[in-house]
Parts: sequence; structure tokens; C-alpha cells
Amino acid sequence: MTTATEKNIHPRIRPAMLGIAALWALAPLAVPVAAQAQGFPEKPITFVVPFAAGSATDQLARAIGQAVTNDSKVSVVVDNKPGANSFIGAQAAAKAKPDGYTVFITTNTTQSANEHLFKKLPYDPVKDFTPLTALGRGGQIMVVNPALPVNSVSEFIALAKSKPGKLSFGSGSSSSRVAGEQFKQMTGTYILNIPYKSNPPAVTDLLGGQIDMMITDMTTGLPQVKAGKLKALGVSTRQRSPLAPDVPTIAEAGVKGYEMTYWFAAYAPAGTPADVVAKLSDMLVKAARSPSAAPFYQASGTEIFTSNPEELRKFQAAETLKWGKIIKAAGIEPE
Repeated sequence: MTTATEKNIHPRIRPAMLGIAALWALAPLAVPVAAQAQGFPEKPITFVVPFAAGSATDQLARAIGQAVTNDSKVSVVVDNKPGANSFIGAQAAAKAKPDGYTVFITTNTTQSANEHLFKKLPYDPVKDFTPLTALGRGGQIMVVNPALPVNSVSEFIALAKSKPGKLSFGSGSSSSRVAGEQFKQMTGTYILNIPYKSNPPAVTDLLGGQIDMMITDMTTGLPQVKAGKLKALGVSTRQRSPLAPDVPTIAEAGVKGYEMTYWFAAYAPAGTPADVVAKLSDMLVKAARSPSAAPFYQASGTEIFTSNPEELRKFQAAETLKWGKIIKAAGIEPE
């Protein structure tokens, strides 16, 4: 109904006044949201990890979680959801309530590589998530069962060529899988890939002799090398690792130009309020650079690598293109 006063208002002014009235009507609804963001965090935060307990991503999540707790006095729960090529964890994080209390701690596997390894994903690595910050990047180590009669990369290549299809390598992440496939492609060898839910169970089978080789993260592989349970043949980075200075790079050991690195990052479910995203990003960057998280980075040889949300968005886009090229060059057909 139009009142007498409204009839006297100029027609061009009336819509603007109605718009202002509508905004005032919505104002009470906005207050609780702002108040909630200002008080964040007020309850425990869950870190969803798409890999098994003991994996590098799990260890990073626990180190970052402890740092967040130390700083904010809010507890962090690490929820491991491995399996189905990391789909289970990614889906769980994507479907979580976008209120800032669920954070996806993941790697290039879910966010850049999977879309090139599989014909169809049950989640969208871009649309389903809001970037928070990068958390680190590092290299991998090539390890074999001690019973295998090889002591160098060149000897392993010779053995693999003498027994095409008889040797196997395990992979519990896209970084591990692509590293092995790239090794095969660059050396002209045929080595059977055995997929796992995560790298730790693959290492267990490597120790037991069920598989022959792995190119895995330092966190998972190096302790077994230092314990004398596995033999290290090379590292995947351009330069030798300070954690294993006596181990040559795979490139210098005979596979010229070989390099494979990985990265960690944190995301929130899509739709998380911008001010909560900003707070989470700041909290996680601070945690990654805190003294309490330092032991993980030092022990794993992981480089501290942080960003703001927009920088992570651009980095992920560039990495997706990069991983697509690597996977195509390695001759991997999407499953």
C-alpha cells in the first residue's frame, strides 16, 4: 500500500528511498555475522587431512595445529581421512560448514594434480575451496628395499631394464606417483606402479619386500634410511638435501634434468566469510613461522613457504598448469 506521503515523493527519488529502507531492514541480520567474525575463534578448529596419520601432511598439520593452539588457546583437532586417491578428505572438507572451523590441510595432490590424473573428480579444487595460505614446499627421496641388489640409481635402472615389468614402485600421493612415472619416462624403464592410500603404508610394504622402490617425502622415507632399514639412492630436488648430504640428486646420479617437488597449503570451504578467511590466514602464517612448528620444517627438510589468500590462488593456478604438463610428459593417462 502507498501512503499519502509517499505519493508526494518524486518518482525518481522513491526507488532510492525504498532501497535504503530495504537495507535498513536487512541490517539486523548482518549484526550477528559481524559479531561472530569478531569473536573468531571461539571453539575447537578441525584440520581435515586427506592422508594417513604419520604422513608428511599429517605431521605438518599437527605442528601447525599445536602452534595455533599455543597462540589462540583454542584447540585444534586433526581429522585424517585418507583413501580413494585423497578424494575422501577433499570431499569432507568441501562439504563442511563454511564458518571457519574446518580447515583443509593438503598438498598439490588434491589441488593441482588430481584433475590431470583422473577423468572426473567428486570435488572441484577451485570452486569448492577458499585459499588461506601456502604452508611449505620440499623434495622427495628415492628409496629401495635393502634386499634389492643395487646401490645407485644407475644400478637400479640397469636392473629395471633387465627385468621389464618385474620391479614395482609404491605411491601414496600424486607427488610420489608422478615422481615414479617421470623416472620411468626419463629412463626408458617399465616399472609397475602399486597405489596406496598414503605414503606410510607404502613404506611399510617396501620394508616388507612387497614392493621394490619408492620416491617419497623426506618425512616418511628418511627416518627408515637413517635406521638402516631402507637404502637411499637419490633425492628429487636440484640440489642435495642438507638432511642427507651424502645422497646424490637423481639428476646427478644419471637422470639428467630430473626434478620433482611438492607443496603444502591450507584452504577453507567455499563461502567462508571474508573476515574469517583473513583471520585464519593470519593465524596459519604466524603458526608456520612460529618456534613450535620449526622442528617439523627442520626435520623434514621442508621450506617454510607462506602467502596471502590471493597469492595462493594464483600459485595454485600456475601449479595446476605445471603439473598438467609434467603428467602429460610422463605419459600418464587419466583414470
